[in-house]
Amino acid sequence: MTDAYSLPPTDKTWQNHVILNQFFGPLDPAPRRTPMRELISTLLSHRTTHRDEELAYDRMLEAFGDWEGVLAAPTADLAHAIRTTRWPDTQAPRIQEILRRIKAEQGTFTLDFLAEWPTEKGLEWLTAMPGIGLKTASLVLLFNYQKPVLPVDTHVHRVAQRVGMIGPKVSVEKAHQVLLSQLPKDALVLLNFHKHNYWHGQHICFFTKPDCPNCPLKGFCNYYLEHYGAATEAALAATPKQWDVARGTLQH
Repeated sequence: MTDAYSLPPTDKTWQNHVILNQFFGPLDPAPRRTPMRELISTLLSHRTTHRDEELAYDRMLEAFGDWEGVLAAPTADLAHAIRTTRWPDTQAPRIQEILRRIKAEQGTFTLDFLAEWPTEKGLEWLTAMPGIGLKTASLVLLFNYQKPVLPVDTHVHRVAQRVGMIGPKVSVEKAHQVLLSQLPKDALVLLNFHKHNYWHGQHICFFTKPDCPNCPLKGFCNYYLEHYGAATEAALAATPKQWDVARGTLQH
């Protein structure tokens, strides 16, 4: 049993995927949002709760009607509409510049050309936009166009470091490539890995006081070994096998 804690990172990454796929259940690959909404909503979500992100997005479209209206709006009015986000005065001009570039290049507000582009070209184009980093670009390409990329946010990064899938000094940015290299280049696998670890970080592997007793990864997690010792047969047997919805709603 203790040998599991010394598994190579690649093996831990795959075990993580297998176990969390069973724990949370496999996902439907259908996009959760339109590509333009995914891009702008993810930009709005930076350091902002899901509720406040959704509120900002809804207020923006209610105030200005459509992307043309958002682009034409006075920037101060747009900032007011998205005021529930962390940095509305910064995000408002970014949103308008993104819309301006898309319309100038495509003639309309669409990202569907990304479906035909090579993955690296799509990443390069998206990350050239103001405020769009690797995580946001990867989310759009994976969720909407099934490109083989892996978004890594703070939750995924925290779980990966604690379990031992990446080293303690690997940055969030670097983790995108390190974890991607350890998984099949299969969009459905990558989607499930991202969402499952995101949920795991949200609901179990908290930043402070993680719920280690109820963690299905305890049998090979470095953090668990360090704080509790090797998991006993009794501890493993007592671990929930599937997510209990009574503990919280999983945001899709």
